[in-house]
Amino acid sequence: MELKKIIDHHQLDTFYQPIVELDSERTIGYEALNRPAASYLFPNTEIFYDFVGQTDQVFLFECFCRNISLKRFMDRLKGNFNKKDFVLFINIHPHVLMDANYHSGETLQLLQEFDIEPGQVVFELTEKSAVTDFEQFEKVLSHYRSQGFRIAVDDVGSGYNSLKTLIYLKPEFIKLDRSLIDFIDKRPEQQRLVSLIVDYAKQSHIKIIAEGIERMEELEYIKKLGVDYAQGYALGMPQRDIQRGILPTNLLAMQEPLHDVS
Repeated sequence: MELKKIIDHHQLDTFYQPIVELDSERTIGYEALNRPAASYLFPNTEIFYDFVGQTDQVFLFECFCRNISLKRFMDRLKGNFNKKDFVLFINIHPHVLMDANYHSGETLQLLQEFDIEPGQVVFELTEKSAVTDFEQFEKVLSHYRSQGFRIAVDDVGSGYNSLKTLIYLKPEFIKLDRSLIDFIDKRPEQQRLVSLIVDYAKQSHIKIIAEGIERMEELEYIKKLGVDYAQGYALGMPQRDIQRGILPTNLLAMQEPLHDVS
């Protein structure tokens, strides 16, 4: 009942966090983040989404979030930026894409209304949500890719089947989990693992986004490792208004890329 009320009355705030290309310092896109107002039932966002995942309304709620993420993004972008310059990352539960009721044609129709291309939309799949039938899911993703959409695998490094997920799903983007980035400048084990993922991504023509960047030292280190993009409080907070991400100025004086992270 409470979830239906939230959907019916659009009682979610939508925030957009910038994703910045480290070489060019250009904001290439945004991740849409939908959050309910804090309440007695849902004191924080994590509890709310855990609740949603336990209901039979996941499909309905995900479609609702997808639509308001797109609509609010275009409304807030008007007059400020060229809409063709940005990519929007939208979180989608893998099980929703597998649902026979999900029609990508609805998303295509919405994009046509806003005059934006499917290639500007990235379906961000959380790695924490287990995919069991990889071969079938690969076919489903091929269907969406044929329409122009792109795929990102989120939370890479947080789950037990990260490598299998990357091999089968062949995403266009890998989003490194914050657990791999937090204090990476001080932790050789994380440095070695991220370096291996970067090497794999470059050989597979996959772009890497490091999430959860909060410290200058983390930002400098992932740039040296060859990570393509970054997202986090150090570059830009999630905000209702569309704001470009900003690299701290002293990141410009970078050293040569690292070749040894041992």
